Amino acid sequence: MSQFSTLQHEADGLSAGLPPLMVEADHLAASVSLGVHGRRRAGMGESFWQFRRYASHDSSAAIDWRQSAKSQHIFVREREWEAAQTVWFWRDASENMSFKSGAVSKRARADLLLLALASLLVRGGERVGFTGMEGAPASSRLALTRMGRAMFASTNQALPPQVPFARGNQLVWFSDFLDEGVFETMKRLSQQGISGHLVRIIDPAEEDFPYSGRTRFESPRGETDEIFGRAERIRTAYRARFTAHGEEVANAATRLGWTCTVHRTDHAPQGSLIALHAAIGGV
Repeated sequence: MSQFSTLQHEADGLSAGLPPLMVEADHLAASVSLGVHGRRRAGMGESFWQFRRYASHDSSAAIDWRQSAKSQHIFVREREWEAAQTVWFWRDASENMSFKSGAVSKRARADLLLLALASLLVRGGERVGFTGMEGAPASSRLALTRMGRAMFASTNQALPPQVPFARGNQLVWFSDFLDEGVFETMKRLSQQGISGHLVRIIDPAEEDFPYSGRTRFESPRGETDEIFGRAERIRTAYRARFTAHGEEVANAATRLGWTCTVHRTDHAPQGSLIALHAAIGGV
């Protein structure tokens, strides 16, 4: 099984109606209806949705004679009500995201959450796509496959590419937001009329700084390295700087009317998945 197939299987299991996520989702649905976001139903849209049996209240103009000719029944061609949203995704592919102090790297967790969230949105009738991928966003399993292929294309790009977005589209951006250009890119996307959702992926060692004694720190890109004789001496200053950066990212998102979710890789993904789904749905 390929890396993407394995990840897609795991993501499907996370976002499908199976424990433990389904138990948490059911509890959430008891107080906040997850159905508010998935609004795909028959209406006056342009996209084909489904065939159904003709009913007495239907107009004869709605009958699809070609489909009806294939059976003994008369079928109506229904179109999708134009309330479905278009949600784009981007995952930071820089070397920073390869870091892991435990079993899960930041990139692996971002990939899992991204595909799980996209799968949930497709189940709700929303259109999804990966920024820069071939083809238009769609509400289908094929769209998820195209997203996966785009995610695993050979690239180390940290920031979303400059591509045209339709006004009112949403973007879910997974990253540690440590690269230069993050804030300028946020402003550019906001000026395009994008509603953004930042997902800041953190490794526990990045936040806690558990190092002590003589420690060598290497850049993920192999550019520089630093050796500290007693790493614990810089712990307080490091933590303060790391916290300040996180607050800067969150404040920048707030100023643009965006949301910002923080996820640590040593935490279960279910809570963040439900929070993200709720943020996108506006519930």
